[in-house]
Amino acid sequence: MRIVISALLLLVPAAALASSAFDGTWKTRTDSMKVTGKPDAFAVADGTYTCSSCNPAVKIQADGADHKVTGHDTYDSRAVKVVDPKTVEITNKLAGKTISTNSMTVSADGSTLSGKFTDYSGAKPATGTYTEKRVAAGAAGAHVISGSWQPDQMGEANDALRTVSYKMAGDHFSMNWNGQSYDAKFDGKEYPVTGDPTHTVVSLKRIDANTVEETDRRMGKVTDEIRIAASKDGKTVEYTDKDVLRGQTTTFTLEKQ
Repeated sequence: MRIVISALLLLVPAAALASSAFDGTWKTRTDSMKVTGKPDAFAVADGTYTCSSCNPAVKIQADGADHKVTGHDTYDSRAVKVVDPKTVEITNKLAGKTISTNSMTVSADGSTLSGKFTDYSGAKPATGTYTEKRVAAGAAGAHVISGSWQPDQMGEANDALRTVSYKMAGDHFSMNWNGQSYDAKFDGKEYPVTGDPTHTVVSLKRIDANTVEETDRRMGKVTDEIRIAASKDGKTVEYTDKDVLRGQTTTFTLEKQ
């Protein structure tokens, strides 16, 4: 049997047997994450929450109840709860299901916002922490969370958030993250992300053997322009995500496991 298998393998072109630099499981280095572009801007005043950096802007009562919002690609209702003079909690839902939660607390000096979030869009809850630096104050009398904040650093993140798998074979490129996946061709056509409650579709372009460009669409709109670049030694991947709707670009490094 071994002789037969060896003979069959000789018939397979060497290129078909070779793995790409993308193949395998990767984890995000949280200390490598950087966000540039427009700051986050929101306010809580007179019982009303306003997110002016959201696209489209959100303005609802900050009473802890779910309020319908329209035009957003990842949620259709939002609840805002004022926990105390320094903390506000936000819950986003899609079709009645909680899609994410975010608790934000401002430091005693008012200069730093510390956030703790959970994303429920995958098979397992994906959790993480982050900080943002104040770049503009809110209106007088508003909750201290009000103002403009520039994303600063990523803190802790669990494996459900950090871990992703890629594979490139022939004209196919596949991704698996926390129960969400796609297998797409480099033909410019749109392919669905299986398991994604926000119904993302992707189209791919191969720049070279180590670089792939991905365009994400939701609700018929381009939401993200992504560049995934593997190092020649296959040890790291540099990931760049341009959030078209929010005007922010996030970069980070993935390490081979």
